[in-house]
Amino acid sequence: MRLLSTKPLSTSIKDHLAKIGTSVVEYPLIEIQPLYLTNQKIQSMLIFTSQNAVRLANKNNALKNKIIGKKSFCVGEKTRELLEKFDYNVIGMKENAKELAHFLVEKYNKNSFSFFCGRKRRSEIESLFKKNNVTIQIHELYDTLFINKKFKGSYDGIIFFSPSAVLSFFENNKWPKDSHGFCIGKSTAETLKKYTINYSEAKHPNEEQLLLTIINYFSKHYVKK
Repeated sequence: MRLLSTKPLSTSIKDHLAKIGTSVVEYPLIEIQPLYLTNQKIQSMLIFTSQNAVRLANKNNALKNKIIGKKSFCVGEKTRELLEKFDYNVIGMKENAKELAHFLVEKYNKNSFSFFCGRKRRSEIESLFKKNNVTIQIHELYDTLFINKKFKGSYDGIIFFSPSAVLSFFENNKWPKDSHGFCIGKSTAETLKKYTINYSEAKHPNEEQLLLTIINYFSKHYVKK
């Protein structure tokens, strides 16, 4: 089997795939460009939906000093682990932005929030907060740039880790009819669904569950060529 991953995989995942006779081509389709933070007014609670936002906030010493003691909410286990590694006070985590938005509106609607994010982002949090009159301040820490690449050859599967990677792929490519997509999370799957029905979504948004999804799919559907 031959897979295309739109971001580098961990050594552990690649080793597991190699054991089942799978080769992997890694080609990142997005890159992160840090942005200058113009709005330094911080609200009482914090929201992080990506590891990129956490890393960039932590690198900005002036910003970190303002936010380090505040209550934080995030999307994804890996984002929570990174926040806790940097000593942030994480009091809530959900597996996708939609779930987090509904949780915060239900439980913390009297509070105000600073949302640390990228310029390209989904609208669930902001839309629901606006609808329910919950105060939210946006802090764009980075932009996501698409990497232009037209792929040749065939792949049994294509792995996506973000909606932006999906959009970047389809800037220069059509969906190969014999390929199956693998998505790490709900938002990524919802984006890929606009282009193909041939995809699977990991049960939980982490690499380990993504690996299980890949193995389970090919054990049922793959016919050795």
